[in-house]
Amino acid sequence: MTRAIARAGLAAAALAACACAGHTPYAPPPAPVPPAFKENANWKPAQPADAALRGKWWEVFGDADLNALEEQIAVSNQTLKAVAAQYEQARALLRGARSALYPQVAAEPSISAVQQSGNRAVSTFHARYGDFLLPVTASYEPDVWGRVRGSIEASRTAAQAAAADVESVALSLHAELAADYFMLRGLDRERQLLESAVEAYQRAVDLTENRFRGGISSQADVAQAETQLETTRAQAVDIEAARALVEHAVAVLVGQPPSGFSIAVAPLTSTPPAVPSGLPTELLERRPDIAAAERRIASATAQAGVAAKAYYPLLTLTGIVGFESSSFGSWLAGASTFWSIGPAAVITIFDAGRRRAEAQRTRAVVVQSSADYQQTVLTAFREVEDELAVLRVLDEEARVQDSAVAASTRSLTLATNRYRGGVATYLEVIATQSAALTNQRAAVDILTRRMVASVRLITALGGGWNASSLPQVIQDHE
Repeated sequence: MTRAIARAGLAAAALAACACAGHTPYAPPPAPVPPAFKENANWKPAQPADAALRGKWWEVFGDADLNALEEQIAVSNQTLKAVAAQYEQARALLRGARSALYPQVAAEPSISAVQQSGNRAVSTFHARYGDFLLPVTASYEPDVWGRVRGSIEASRTAAQAAAADVESVALSLHAELAADYFMLRGLDRERQLLESAVEAYQRAVDLTENRFRGGISSQADVAQAETQLETTRAQAVDIEAARALVEHAVAVLVGQPPSGFSIAVAPLTSTPPAVPSGLPTELLERRPDIAAAERRIASATAQAGVAAKAYYPLLTLTGIVGFESSSFGSWLAGASTFWSIGPAAVITIFDAGRRRAEAQRTRAVVVQSSADYQQTVLTAFREVEDELAVLRVLDEEARVQDSAVAASTRSLTLATNRYRGGVATYLEVIATQSAALTNQRAAVDILTRRMVASVRLITALGGGWNASSLPQVIQDHE
């Protein structure tokens, strides 16, 4: 019997060695990569040592308050915690897939008292007896077709995609916080302009009232000055509502209730840093969403391979060993031992097309994942080009707007002097005041948009992340 079992085992091993299917190495699909960014010709990068994007990319803005807020994202943001939990789920699934490489062992001890029927077909007696059973079973599926390793590879690449998703969400959250922060600072700067204007307009009201009492100005001039003052005050109050909404958004991002969170007022004064965009080919390694899409192709490819191997027989090696006795005293005696071992194969002869349908489905998933990857790459290139173009245009617009601010300031000075000298009406002063304030607020708006566009460009470039930092959650077994 022992020789027969050995021969059966050798036959199964020979069958496995002959039937092992060849493994086709996975290669990511080619992406449509342009030789250079179109907007790079008009972009002026800073020195690489100063502008190189690193893990904490927000530090390139040199704002201590922003740095402190960004550090709270990884600790307190609930969205990031949820995505990180999804990654842990993917890692657990991977560990579960790896367990199929090893035998599954189980012990099922039982003690029972049995009374057989006297009318059984194989028995003519009506007896009672005890059954003390202590079996240990083992089952092992030799991975002769690579099905188990294919499942592991699918789980491994899916876990890597989940890790890239975590980085993608983290990048998005950090960028959203930075954009909200600069919008908040822009509103602070705008509020500062309006408060300065309110002070200037209050002095204008006092001057007009004095001139009215002296018989130089009319009551209409006083009314116009008061209207200008109160309108500007209302605009300053309206800024508070917008600021409160942005501050509440920042509070949620850092995981705090808005009612107990506040950011001190600090007008925006910084200018956007120069961020080198690099080459389009580098973008494929620097964007976590591109890495996640590529890993999903690899996972879908591995799953398609597993589905294709469903046509092969399912081979298992099972064994059982243990003790069985009718009395407790002789339960563990040598004569109570029993065992069995042998290979088995399950061959599906007819399944009404189930395996074919599954294979077609997995191949379609590969096509879908490849299309998603290509679209992600195209979207990444578009986003970089968009932000480079926006920054280029806003840079030129800022220079033009600065000239407009200077011109409107000179015009206001001249109009005020003409009014003091009795040469011009107060209507001319109001018009120049409105023009000057409008141009100043437009300059602040452009600066805020430039800061936000810089954040979006860094986001489009993938921040300081690189695909080489993807976790190798499992070592490949040869």
